[in-house]
Amino acid sequence: MKAADRPNLKIDSDRLWSSLMELAQIGGAEKGGVCRIALTDLDRQGRDLFVRWAKQAGCAIKVDQLGNIFARREGRDPAKPPVMTGSHLDTQPTGGKFDGAYGVMAGLEVLRVLHDSGYVTEAPIEVAVWTNEEGCRFAPAMVASGVFGGAFTLDQALTIKDRDGVSFGEALKKIGYDGKEPVGGRPVGAFFEAHIEQGPILEREKKTIGVVTGAQGQRWYEISWTGMESHAGTTPMEGRRDALVGAAELIVEARSIGNRPNGRSTVGVIESQPQSRNTIPGRVFMTLDFRHPDNDELTKMDAEMRVAAADIAKRHRLEVKIEQIWYFPPSPFAKELVESVRRGAEQAGYPHMDIVSGAGHDACYVSRVAPTAMVFVPCKDGISHNEIEDATKADIGAGCQILLQAMVERANA
Repeated sequence: MKAADRPNLKIDSDRLWSSLMELAQIGGAEKGGVCRIALTDLDRQGRDLFVRWAKQAGCAIKVDQLGNIFARREGRDPAKPPVMTGSHLDTQPTGGKFDGAYGVMAGLEVLRVLHDSGYVTEAPIEVAVWTNEEGCRFAPAMVASGVFGGAFTLDQALTIKDRDGVSFGEALKKIGYDGKEPVGGRPVGAFFEAHIEQGPILEREKKTIGVVTGAQGQRWYEISWTGMESHAGTTPMEGRRDALVGAAELIVEARSIGNRPNGRSTVGVIESQPQSRNTIPGRVFMTLDFRHPDNDELTKMDAEMRVAAADIAKRHRLEVKIEQIWYFPPSPFAKELVESVRRGAEQAGYPHMDIVSGAGHDACYVSRVAPTAMVFVPCKDGISHNEIEDATKADIGAGCQILLQAMVERANA
C-alpha cells in the first residue's frame, strides 16, 4: 500500500489516555500502580470493561478455552486472515498502569478510530487480550499465547496450579472466562503488539519509537536446596549443612554469569525453612531467570550455572535439585512487518531506533504461527514491574498512531 493511498486516520490521544487511566482504577494500588493478578475477580473486571468498550466500537467478541479474548471488526473480505494486535490485562503484584494494558487499549483505540470514521479495511481487524502473560500466579509466563503459538498443550496450561493449589482451569471457570473457542489453529495475517519498552534505552537515546526486531531468549528455573536443620548455637560452623548458604552462593554466581554482554540474571523468589531465627535453614527454594539474545550464550549460561551449583552443593554437603520450568528461545520478528513499523515512524517524523526486547511478550509466541512485529515507546527512567511505572501521553499516542498505520497498511495489502 502506497503512502498516498493510506487513509488519513488519526488516533485520539486524549481518549486513549483516559481509557488507560480508567482501566488502572481496577486494582489501583496505594502508590499509583495496579495489582490485577491473572484470573482473579479484578482481572475479570478489567476484561469485562474491555469487552464492553469493544462492543460499543462495533466488534464481535469470542473467547477461547484459555480465556483469550478476541474483539473482531469485520473487513470487506471476511475470508482473509485477520490483522491482529493486542497484549494482556493482568499485572504484577506491584505493577504499573501501562505494562500490557497499553497494548490492549492501543488496539481498542484502533478499533474506535475505524468505527468512528466508518472505514473498512480489506482484511478483518482483531484485538486480542491474552490470558496470564505475567506468569506471577501461574508459571510460566505467556502460557495462553504459548498454547496459541503451539509451544504448550491446552491440558498443560489448564492444569498449572498456583501456590494455593488452584488450577488455571478452575480459576478461569470461576471468573466466567472459560470460553468454548479452540485455542489457535487458525490463520493470522499479521500480529502487531504495542508496548512500553520496560527499559531505559529509548529514553536515554531520546527516541519516541522503538522498532523491535525481536526478543531475547529466556530460561526459568526452580531450584531446591536441602541441607540439615540444626541448632544455631550448638552447631560448629564447620559442621553445618546450611541450605541458605548454598542458595546465597549460587545467587552470587548467577549474577556473575549474567554479567556478560547483553546477559541478564535474576533471582526473584527465595524461601527458606523452617523460618526460625535460631535454627540453621535445612531447605531453601529459589527461582532463577537467565536471558540473552544469542541462544549459544544462553546455553553457556545454563551450563555454567549447573557446574557452579554442583560445586557449591559438594563443598557444603548439600543436595540441589535444578528444574528448568521454561525455555524460550530468542525470537526474531518478521522483517516485512518490522519494516512497516520503521517506515511508519519515518513518515510520521518520529525519532526512532531498532531495538531488541529484553522482556518476553505474547508477540513472541504468536510469531511462531504468524508474521509479527512490535512497537515500543519509552517509559520514565526505564522502570516497569513497579507501581511508579510511567509514560507520557505524547509517546503513548505516537506508538498507537504507528500501530494504526501499520495495521491498516497490512490489512489493505
